[in-house]
Amino acid sequence: MAMSFFDQFASPSYLGIPLIAIAIALPWVLYPTPSPRWINNRLVTLQGWLINRFTNQLMLPLNVGGHKWALLLASLMLFLITINMLGLLPYTFTPTTQLSLNMGFAVPLWLATVIIGMRNQPTVALGHLLPEGTPIPLIPVLIIIETISLFIRPLALGVRLTANLTAGHLLIQLIATAVFVLLPMMPTVAILTATVLFLLTLLEVAVAMIQAYVFVLLLSLYLQENV
Repeated sequence: MAMSFFDQFASPSYLGIPLIAIAIALPWVLYPTPSPRWINNRLVTLQGWLINRFTNQLMLPLNVGGHKWALLLASLMLFLITINMLGLLPYTFTPTTQLSLNMGFAVPLWLATVIIGMRNQPTVALGHLLPEGTPIPLIPVLIIIETISLFIRPLALGVRLTANLTAGHLLIQLIATAVFVLLPMMPTVAILTATVLFLLTLLEVAVAMIQAYVFVLLLSLYLQENV
């Protein structure tokens, strides 16, 4: 019984072909395409307004050089939100519960911010490894600690997204199983548990959006240090 709870996180396959590629490519089909007309429908207008608000908020602390990342970061957040939300539907697969996929997003983008910092302003980038006013005996220790924390950043990005979504999906499945088990024996308790399940589902919808925003926000903060 315990193993079946984790079956939802196994990458599905059909005729030996992994279907994770379809799960990753499908969200792009769902986005409405802006028309060349001056007046769009309400959905496209709302989508454009939300993207503009998010991009302005994200690019606010960055200088002009960091604005080149606006399209990439906005697209990444929309992509992660869509995947996370689709994963809450029944009989669907959430690719962002796979640590390998999240690390595939986190490591290259984090490495790009580090490379940009080392290329444009190497003195400032290396200066982050040693806080100002550090006593001389603590300099080697602090350099080692700051270097380790620098390399932990992409791991923290990937693990945070994976852990939050995995924990939410497991909790929803556990409570849903409890509702089905309690319904024949204690209907009143089952109804109360179903109410908790409904509230938890609403919470997971918020978590799906917040985690995508936090992922992109932390990337923008890493970029801010190196631009």
